[in-house]
Amino acid sequence: MIKIGNVELGEFPLLLAPMEDVSDPPFRKLCKQQGADMVYTEFISADGLVHDAAKSFQKLDIFDYERPIGIQFFGGQLDNMVGAAEIIAAKNPDVIDINYGCPVAKVACRLAGAGLLRDIPHMVRLTEAVVKCTSKPVTVKTRLGWDESTINIVEVAERLQDIGVQAITIHARTRVQMYKGEANWEWINRVKDNPRLHIPVFGNGDVDSAEKATEYRKKYNVDGIMIGRASIGYPWIFREIKHYWATGELLAAPTVQERVSSARQHLADSLAWKGPKLGVLEMRRHYAPYLRDLPHIKPYRAKLVTLMEPADLFAVLDEIEEVYSNEQLFAPVTEPVPA
Repeated sequence: MIKIGNVELGEFPLLLAPMEDVSDPPFRKLCKQQGADMVYTEFISADGLVHDAAKSFQKLDIFDYERPIGIQFFGGQLDNMVGAAEIIAAKNPDVIDINYGCPVAKVACRLAGAGLLRDIPHMVRLTEAVVKCTSKPVTVKTRLGWDESTINIVEVAERLQDIGVQAITIHARTRVQMYKGEANWEWINRVKDNPRLHIPVFGNGDVDSAEKATEYRKKYNVDGIMIGRASIGYPWIFREIKHYWATGELLAAPTVQERVSSARQHLADSLAWKGPKLGVLEMRRHYAPYLRDLPHIKPYRAKLVTLMEPADLFAVLDEIEEVYSNEQLFAPVTEPVPA
């Protein structure tokens, strides 16, 4: 049984990655329904929380049906990290996760996210302060290092464990790689095989099929796998992996009806959570992934990203379901997004 503190995750958990502008409550709900064992919020700015930014506070919304759930945040200033951790703990997540992996310049170049990989002592100070200010399990998501010449993940994992971090998730790329090139899971294997390390080690990067999840599980000795980009528009990846492990057989791809049904649920939940305007606007990024590979879908997709009335959008989805009722989609989505 894999545990983070007292949080039980099963024998080999599948985790939904925290993804900016993606892993909000409506999307997390879909992934949970399809078998994700643990989900995470979008990453939240510590500075935004301590300065009462409305957008940051909205991201704190979590629901009991999502549990176990981790709230992830990022920052570079010690006082703000502690203040934000206290705000987060009051929302009662199962886990508080610190992001030391975001590679985008506006985060990393301000000594936050992956930027902390260039200052490990400061990373340790920040993390230790967060661990000491809360009774919640504290975990970390990070990368291999800043670049190929400064891969320091073995040292980072040891030092974080030593000051109380209870699990680590490693995206198997450097910051310089961003989301390009192949993820190097050999480094995750080195962390996991380190005899000094006893906390759970979760791997992240490039897992986009049941076969690959099985291969990586066996080859790299991790305690669980976190899935990000491959779940966008394809929450079924969690059930497909679990079905393959249980039966040794590949599950049939979701039908168009399943695709449209999930898009419809996603839209309805987005409207309920964000309101009629934001719910419509922020849903637009999701239609293309849900409808990927459907022939001649462009005119429908154009309507979905221009119409503003919810009733009109649901009518377009209904029409797509009717027109494509005998079609199937086969390829999961792997378009890069910030994590």
